[in-house]
Amino acid sequence: MPRMSREVTEQHRRQVVENASRLIREKGPERVSVPEVMASAGLTHGGFYRHFASKDDLLAQALAVAFTERLAAMDRIADEPAPPGAVSARDAFLAMYLSESHRDHPADGCPAAAVAADAARAEPGSPLRTSFTAGVRDLAEGLHGLNGPERDAGVVDRPLAELALLVGAVLLARASDDAALSRDILDEARGLLRDRAIREPAGPEADSAG
Repeated sequence: MPRMSREVTEQHRRQVVENASRLIREKGPERVSVPEVMASAGLTHGGFYRHFASKDDLLAQALAVAFTERLAAMDRIADEPAPPGAVSARDAFLAMYLSESHRDHPADGCPAAAVAADAARAEPGSPLRTSFTAGVRDLAEGLHGLNGPERDAGVVDRPLAELALLVGAVLLARASDDAALSRDILDEARGLLRDRAIREPAGPEADSAG
């Protein structure tokens, strides 16, 4: 019986974290309450502290889960054949990330775009900001992996710059109430990245320019 109880407790904890992961991406961490998260998992507010030290602890765990989901999606794209219209896994990822579907469904999307503004306002060293920073590093490494084959062609890899453009484009597209402008932001960011406009040829000239 004690073992089953531990398993049920862990199952409840996972449910709470997964639901919180969607809610913070949809509404923002500040607008998500502990009772709301617990109720979404079919649990009472009173049981919260059996699973988490604080709301900050829950938010950090939920954000980590959201980044893990995004990295898993990147891995799937890298492992599968490129879909029609995409010449590489990188192009497939760009099409997915800079899509109207991703723009319109933040709860299922990238936490970097959904929580960036909240993390920027959080105190340095806070659980939310620490978890966000770790997630951004992981996403940049994931982009580095998608860009890997292009390094053989003598192209400097700029995953942090690419990630900044991806996240910024989605943020601006979501914030705009002009549908045409919102689409143009996504389309132009996608075109810029596909054209390698923020990437530089590797070689002596690039080195001397730095």
